[in-house]
Amino acid sequence: MNRTRLEAFSDGVLAIIITIMVLEIKVPHGSDFTAMKPLVPVVISYILSFIYIGIYWNNHHHMMHTVKHVSGGILWANLHLLFWLSLVPFTTGWIGENHFAPVPMSVYGFVLLMAAIAYFILQTTIIRAQGERSLLARAVGNDIKGKMSPILYLLGIGSNFISQWISGGLYVLVALIWLIPDKRIEIILRSESETKNSKK
Repeated sequence: MNRTRLEAFSDGVLAIIITIMVLEIKVPHGSDFTAMKPLVPVVISYILSFIYIGIYWNNHHHMMHTVKHVSGGILWANLHLLFWLSLVPFTTGWIGENHFAPVPMSVYGFVLLMAAIAYFILQTTIIRAQGERSLLARAVGNDIKGKMSPILYLLGIGSNFISQWISGGLYVLVALIWLIPDKRIEIILRSESETKNSKK
């Protein structure tokens, strides 16, 4: 399969996920700012989840540029990632409607953790398919951010019943770590392109 088809399908799913999330924000029953007050937790949860989906879209886009051939394993690993991301609208709505209560926040953190693991599996599957000297393998390197994120998610899930604000802060921290676009793949691709041009 051409990687373009895989990217197009993934982009479509992520766009639908964002659409579902925004439709969960109900129009307030009133015409003044006080009518907006009950929606504040819903809007905050939407913003955080929108950022997360944006981060996955950005990094998925960069990662797919290193793929030359799409194997069956890559297809299933990609679907596995999309499965966990498709649960984000449900958990986002749950934490927003229940004002960041401990159980919904734990489930939200669990879905984020599983999405991070699924992304790692997809990344590993691509590297195995293309070899340890592939563009992606060289770009990822030690992948400190990738290893740190699941630990922070676990801490967030565990701290939920102490304080959901600590838990929420840890989820925000992971988003901030990934918010700046990862330049590793861009640098490797640019270097590869310059090397090919110099040989011509």
